Amino acid sequence: MTVFGCRACVTALTVPVSKVALPVHAHQKYGNGPGSLDPVLEPGTFAVDPLPSGPPWRRWEELEPGEAEALGWYAPRFSIPDGPAGRVLLAPGDVRSAVIDPALAGDTGCCGLDGSQPNMRCATCGTPVATRIDDCGLRNAVWLDPLTSHVIDDGRGPHSILDWTDLIDQRPGIAPAEPDGAWDPMWVAAAASALAHLLAASGGHPIRIPDQRVATILQPTLDRLAAPVSTGPERTLVLAGPGIPAAGGDLALVPQHPQTGELWPVDPSLKPVPLAWDAWRHVAFHRDPKPVGRSAPIPPEAPPPLIPHSRLEPDGRIFLNVLARLPEVSQPWLRAVYERGRPYNYSYYIFGP
Repeated sequence: MTVFGCRACVTALTVPVSKVALPVHAHQKYGNGPGSLDPVLEPGTFAVDPLPSGPPWRRWEELEPGEAEALGWYAPRFSIPDGPAGRVLLAPGDVRSAVIDPALAGDTGCCGLDGSQPNMRCATCGTPVATRIDDCGLRNAVWLDPLTSHVIDDGRGPHSILDWTDLIDQRPGIAPAEPDGAWDPMWVAAAASALAHLLAASGGHPIRIPDQRVATILQPTLDRLAAPVSTGPERTLVLAGPGIPAAGGDLALVPQHPQTGELWPVDPSLKPVPLAWDAWRHVAFHRDPKPVGRSAPIPPEAPPPLIPHSRLEPDGRIFLNVLARLPEVSQPWLRAVYERGRPYNYSYYIFGP
């Protein structure tokens, strides 16, 4: 089992937890409330952000040549974090012996804690050890500070690693539509990340998606993004993964293992484009129920459509952040796509009409 504790006094700060991959929606802000979004992680799990985060913040124009790339950024930002790497993400219910200190919380949040600075202390020695987030529009989470917390007991944890076949059976994915018919926030984040990877892998060529399920979700936004800049012969995106027959193409939309972070392996002739497991699983295997008959009335309490009627608007912040961390963004055509976010200070992205 893995248990995290305070570096100063070795007090256990968590229940036993199992490591999973850092979800693409870990830092998501979606809407403006009321209330926070669902927790990022399931109970009994943790994820590690390997990149620097938090202060000190470095202004882009103040960086020396090569510094931005060393910090994992390949396109200009207003500022980039140069704080400690290795923050640990947890579900709030898995934290123990750490308490919120109002004196640390600050007043930058709207309806709750926005996570702008550490706000939880070790209940034993008082050392600031974590940041609690529960502000409106933010993912409910606790982030352990890597400078003041560490692993005190290392092991497998309560959840065993599933193989791809078991994932299909035990983790059925998340439907795109929420109960009110709007797009689920996880889908908004997953699509944004996939689109950034897809553009980078395309080399600037037009992209065709023969799978109607995938095309319905990605093609409208893809056309708005790439139409002004894409040239050359067409590239085909196919769906690939466990239980999917091999198909010929140039690019493959593959699942990312939610525990290990590994991508489904594909033939070297295909360029993989990662999609979060919970989205990929639904696209790959879900089938809408067939209508009972044309004369059958639809009851008022009928569930919402599985694909929302409204057009998908991917998470612009996540799109820009993922794109800025891909070396391919230095290509002029892709930098042009990225630079559309400059008027908005790279805090979000307008995908066009």
